[in-house]
Amino acid sequence: MPELYIGLMSGTSVDGIDAALVDFSGGTPELISTHCHPWPEKIHQALLDSRALPDDALPTLRELDLETGDIFAQATNELLSIAGISQHDVIAIGSHGQTIRHRPDAPQPYSLQIGNPAVIAHNTGIDVVSDFRSADIQAGGQGAPLAPAFHAAVFQSTHQHRTIINIGGIANLTLLPAGASTRITGFDSGPGNSLMDAWMKKINGHSYDRDGQWARSGKVNQALLDKLLDDAYFKLPPPKSTGFEYFNLNWLQRYHANSLRTDDMQATLCELTAVSIARAVLNYAANTGEILICGGGAHNDYLMERLNTLLPDYRIAATDVSGVHPDWVEAMAFAWLAKQTMHGLPGNLPSVTGAQRAVVLGQITRA
Repeated sequence: MPELYIGLMSGTSVDGIDAALVDFSGGTPELISTHCHPWPEKIHQALLDSRALPDDALPTLRELDLETGDIFAQATNELLSIAGISQHDVIAIGSHGQTIRHRPDAPQPYSLQIGNPAVIAHNTGIDVVSDFRSADIQAGGQGAPLAPAFHAAVFQSTHQHRTIINIGGIANLTLLPAGASTRITGFDSGPGNSLMDAWMKKINGHSYDRDGQWARSGKVNQALLDKLLDDAYFKLPPPKSTGFEYFNLNWLQRYHANSLRTDDMQATLCELTAVSIARAVLNYAANTGEILICGGGAHNDYLMERLNTLLPDYRIAATDVSGVHPDWVEAMAFAWLAKQTMHGLPGNLPSVTGAQRAVVLGQITRA
């Protein structure tokens, strides 16, 4: 009998909602159906504008929280229609929400996602698990990254070390040792697509650099790259996590980069992502046998070429070689996390987040 869950994920790039219907009744999660739901332009802009709100203005997000909840519900209902599945056949939705702040190192640590779960539950008729990060933060963790527990369930090998690299807005690594005798670790290495996408949007008005063509046309400015890589975040040991609050165009302007040609800047930002990921692999996963890439960065041909050049001794491929399409790993992860919560099982890995203990993640909102 199928055990169906839906995962909803909208990342730091705010480029749409990934909705995945997953069956967990077998030994390996089976991806049944998918849907990528665009943000309405008005809501998309409001989400981007909310990043500039001062912390004491965050309570004013109530209306946007309700509106985004409605869009998440729309994404769910369209997914069900595509799959030909009734809402009564789905046990729960795991909704990551849209991150507005991620401040695990604040005096009062917190991570804020919006996308009201009560609205989602009411408009879909399905129980919703949300607010996955708070319980880990309360247990002393970073609240991120959370996908490594799912990566371990799906990608861990009995005979070789693997590293899973998700290149979304932020890039994060999951280090999966062969077998289960060694602890799993993971962390955010730094910017993934976020700086490249922001620069592309600012200069050309497009949401991303297709296949990395614009970056390929430019020339890396080594002096600027060295300054960027000297940032304190790259020197921090794991566990660590970051977000758009740190790596954004304001961060870039601190390095007085205005004199560069625009295409040279794009090339330098692409190299920043590639080099920071490669250094993370060499420093913390040198004995890995295989590197599997997921997230939007897997489609950036130039970025993938740079990673292969910087890491010539490793086999690098997208996660679909292991049976999971790279575009849907994160959404599947939140379906899996919802399953863990509904079964009363932990969803975090303390060795990844730095939490004091494994905890059940998320809050359940009943339909």
